[in-house]
Amino acid sequence: MSTYTVTVRPYQEADWDAVSRIHDTARCDELRGHVGADTFPPLAETYEDEGFFDGTVWVAAGGDEGDGAGEVLGFAALDDAELTWLYVDPARYRQGIGRLLLRRALADGGGSTVRCTVLDGNDAARALYESEGFVHVETRTGRLAGKEAFAATGHIMKWRRPDTL
Repeated sequence: MSTYTVTVRPYQEADWDAVSRIHDTARCDELRGHVGADTFPPLAETYEDEGFFDGTVWVAAGGDEGDGAGEVLGFAALDDAELTWLYVDPARYRQGIGRLLLRRALADGGGSTVRCTVLDGNDAARALYESEGFVHVETRTGRLAGKEAFAATGHIMKWRRPDTL
């Protein structure tokens, strides 16, 4: 009997359709309360301007073989010392996939500190980051990087590698 496993691996070009679908559905949850879904463009239209491929991108893939070739369940990206993307398929929320992706990004990121921005009201994301050691360092309201089309309030979170405390 095979076991369903989730593997985090580097992004591959064949992942694009799944990553785009996950982004476009999960981002609606992220932006709820800030902007109407009809005003936000899909990843296919914004990935270049938002620097999707500027850093390292990982995907979480699940399947019965555990070889990482299964369905894409979520993705994360780290550019320099900033976690720039972390999205999970809404059908897979609260299954530990975001945590796996976050831990991989932090482990492979190489730096002693990592920052990210969490939109106000995205309590699940903020709780995940705090549970992994991120602390709130600043709150900004206005046009946030990567979300310039609308004004929002974002909480800047910072993580420090435990061995550098």
